[in-house]
Amino acid sequence: MSKRKTVNREEILKIASLAKLVLSEKEISLYTDQINEILEYMNQLDELDTDGIEPLSHVLDQINMTRKDENKPSLEREKALKNAPKADNEYFIVPNVIEKS
Repeated sequence: MSKRKTVNREEILKIASLAKLVLSEKEISLYTDQINEILEYMNQLDELDTDGIEPLSHVLDQINMTRKDENKPSLEREKALKNAPKADNEYFIVPNVIEKS
């Protein structure tokens, strides 16, 4: 049987640091609890006896189900841009989300 998986406060802080997140004490506690709940579920799955069960890559027997590629009219540019907070004649204008370095 494998070792039970859990995370602690320090591991949450490490993950937050890697994701460039600053967490409050309340968030650290919340995320620690939430991730440990997920890991507890995974621990339960680890305990299941899967001997004799064939591994699957997909739950359905269907393989490569595709539809015929059809040329269909798309949304008109004017309609698409109508409710945009900012737009020019052809494009949505969105705020920068990545700072230049």
